[in-house]
Parts: sequence; structure tokens; C-alpha cells
Amino acid sequence: MRIAYAIILALHGLIHVAGFAKAWGWERSPLLTAIPRSVGLVWLAAALLFVATAVLLLAGVRAYWVSGILALLLSQVLIATTFAEAKWGTLVNVVLLLPLTLSLAAYVRDRTGTSFAAIYATDRTQRAARARPSGELLTSADLTPLPAAVRRYLELAGVVGKPRVTSFQATMRGRIRRSPTSGWLDFEAEQHNFVAEPARLFLMHARQWGVPFEAWHRYADGKATMQVRLASLIDVVDARGPEMNQSETVTLFNDMCLLAPGTLIGPGVRFQEIDARAVTAEFTHAGSTIRAQLSFAEDGTLSNFQSDDRYLSSDGKSYSKHRWSTPVLSYRQLGGRRLPWRARASWAMPEGELVYVELEILNVEYTPAR
Repeated sequence: MRIAYAIILALHGLIHVAGFAKAWGWERSPLLTAIPRSVGLVWLAAALLFVATAVLLLAGVRAYWVSGILALLLSQVLIATTFAEAKWGTLVNVVLLLPLTLSLAAYVRDRTGTSFAAIYATDRTQRAARARPSGELLTSADLTPLPAAVRRYLELAGVVGKPRVTSFQATMRGRIRRSPTSGWLDFEAEQHNFVAEPARLFLMHARQWGVPFEAWHRYADGKATMQVRLASLIDVVDARGPEMNQSETVTLFNDMCLLAPGTLIGPGVRFQEIDARAVTAEFTHAGSTIRAQLSFAEDGTLSNFQSDDRYLSSDGKSYSKHRWSTPVLSYRQLGGRRLPWRARASWAMPEGELVYVELEILNVEYTPAR
């Protein structure tokens, strides 16, 4: 959608070149009135600003709205001088104005500390200040009580000889959709997890038609919220309650399994072997216990995480329970460990599997860093 919006911006800008061409005698169409050369330069400036806005949008520059609003102001002034011929340009300008206005609103909320990005940064900083790094190293003996498949997975991940993790952060990118028939939406996300006082802070940025979206997931003290906001201005989802608490407990444990496998050695985690390549896992926190099945590939890596304890909700009001899976597609070295690099998330719906997230882990950093 961002690409489509950028194309419209660029094409609308190129149309303004006609005014410049008319002023300099390169366009002789009788449909345009005579335009002074000085005004023709303004038509060219508007065209260049529209094209620049499209380029900045595609480059991911959040302040692309600055040149966009300037372009619209110039365009509308010029349209007023030739309204009979260019009146339909006003309608296009109105359509283009909405995403730019919402992006401006997002910028203002960032500057005032009321955007999800600002709230995320504050929460992360405060929790990081309380997290006490541990100098204790994980040893082979720590892995002895684990089922053979889990033990092998942790050994392959490279957790032995590394400090016990007190917190970790990850960045990722990918695409997400709501249903098999809806379009994919590209996103970028970052998260910070804490171990001693279990918490998960997750912030996602996405755009559709040039309009920014933010999704803010917060799990702390056994309580979870999921909020989605349009351009940091309009709240469209605000989910909370027991279903969300349980669902985010599952997600927290999924992060432990995929992004910080060394944290699976702890009092809140229990395993029961199913066979040589599968175990049932239980994770208990804040009085809530969730279960998942971990499946391992022939090479010993974790190939899938499945749980029946996570709820699906698109609006934060209605919930349904389906099997949730996060199959891992490939691995690479991240943060000094061998971790999942590309993965999916899917729901087992009555009509068939819905793959709703495809992502790539870009980076993982641990505290202590080693």
C-alpha cells in the first residue's frame, strides 16, 4: 500500500510539470490558460516536492509529511489560479492530505511522549535499570535434568558457557495479514523481554496507503494489553483481560524458546518427553500455567512450537481459541547463539491453516552481553 500511495504522489507531481511546460512554451494545449514563467517555476517546485515526498516515503523517512504538506499547499494555490481547468486536482489533494495529516499527528505525539514509541522507550528504560545482570554461567550440568531433545537444542544454540540472561532485545521485520483474503502488510518491530520480573514489551510499526500504524503489546506482572493505533492518533484496538493475559503468557514462553533458549532452565518451566523429537512444556507465571508442544528437527533444532492456550482476537472484544503455531524455517548466528532467523506464525482455523505472520529476525542482544 505504501508503494501505491508513493506512485500516486509521484504521478500527481508529474502532472504539475504541465504547468511549467505551458509557462515556458513547451506545452501548447488550449486547455491551459497562459501561465507566466515565474508561476511556471512554482508549478515545477510543486512537482519536485511531490516526487521528493514519494521518494522519502519509500525510503522510510517518517518526516516525509513535511515536503508532502508543502507540495499540497503549493498545488492548491496553483489550482486556484487556474481553477476552471485544474479543479479536479483539488479532489486528489484532499485524498492525499489525509495520510500526511495523520503522519504529522504521529510526529507530534512522538515529540510529546504520548506515542506508543515513547511509552515503549520509557517502560524499557525503567525496567532495564532494575534488571540485575548475573555473573553465573550456564554449565552442562545445568542441562542434565532436561529431556534429551531439549538438552541437545540448548547445546546447539550455544548457551553453555554463557551467562544467565536477565534481559534480551530483538528487532525484526516481516509481513502480517488478518485473513487469507486480506492483503499482506509490511512491518518492522522491536521488543525487549525481562527474565527475573517476567515482562515482554513489543512495538510494531507498519504503513498502509502511507498511513502509519502502531501496535503496542505489553505483558508485565501477569497482565497483558494489546493496543493498535492509527497514526498515533486513533485507537482502533484496545484488548485486555484474562484471555489476553493467558495469550501473552504463551507468547512470552514462545520468545523464551526461540529467542533466549537459555531461559528455559528455570523453576517456572517443566518438560515431559513425548518421544525422541517432541516434548510437552509447561510454563507457570503469576498463577497462570500454559502448555505447548515443542517439536525438533532431525538436526536437533527446534522446528515448531504449538499451543492450544492462546486466543485469537482482531478487535480486542471477541475471542476464539485455536491451535497457534510458530514453525521455524531457518537458523543463523544471532547474539552469539544459533537462533531462529526466519519463522512463521499461524492459526489452525476450521477452514484450514491461516499463516498470518512471516518474519525475519534481524538482531538479538542479551544482557549480560556475551
